[in-house]
Amino acid sequence: MKMDVRYANHPEDARKYTTEDIRRHFLIEKLFEDDQINLTYSHVDRIIAGGIKPVKEGLKLEAGKEMGVDYFMERREVGVINIGGDGVVVLDGKEYEIKSREGAYIGMGVKEVIFKSSSASNPAKFYLNSAPAHKAYPTTIINLEKAGKVKLGDPANLNVRTIYQFVHPAVCESCQLVMGMTILEPGSVWNTMPCHTHERRMEVYMYFDMAEETRVFHYMGQPDETRHVVMANEQAVISPSWSIHSGVGTSNYTFIWGMCGENKTFDDMDFVDMKDLK
Repeated sequence: MKMDVRYANHPEDARKYTTEDIRRHFLIEKLFEDDQINLTYSHVDRIIAGGIKPVKEGLKLEAGKEMGVDYFMERREVGVINIGGDGVVVLDGKEYEIKSREGAYIGMGVKEVIFKSSSASNPAKFYLNSAPAHKAYPTTIINLEKAGKVKLGDPANLNVRTIYQFVHPAVCESCQLVMGMTILEPGSVWNTMPCHTHERRMEVYMYFDMAEETRVFHYMGQPDETRHVVMANEQAVISPSWSIHSGVGTSNYTFIWGMCGENKTFDDMDFVDMKDLK
């Protein structure tokens, strides 16, 4: 298991960053490697985001020195969404099937977490978000039918999309983690525009379902001092609470969003008027 540690950034410092600086601090370039767990620990609300791709064998989630606990979920909750082939997660010896485009909420206190693929020729790709927790809530398996569903956008604005809420108060209980998936329809390329910030929560976006040559221009920064990150398939970006988080692609795509922080109120957003963007 690999753990990359990222420290928090002040918005006034981030205004001075070069493209290389922005990518080093905020972009997670490599999520999925065969038979590897790649995690990024961000000091922004102490979220952990990463990819798990078991091929030949099961992969066990372990706690490293960065966490200072005996096992990964001793003081944490986890949300996972599988974007690959069908897979299985084993929690303290009990197996749960997680098919492609299905997810799970795993409550604090599970001592052994193992991820497996149902087929080595079509391995699962588990995308993980984890946040500190204070209470153990029940493990819940979530598919697209069980997830909350919100349709937004219109063809004229190139942003027709469906938001699937996986870890969300309307679907399952959690301490502070909120997580879901947004699917853009063909011909639509914009997400979360007009944009917003939410000082009470941070967010991580992970873009996928992209062709090799497709790119997403992900916008971040304070509304009056925006920056962008050019992103390829299966890459993620850390968005601090002071930053907008919006994107436009060269084709349609899907992205997973995960939030943690002060509350779980999905519509607690500070909207930014288009005329105020710079």
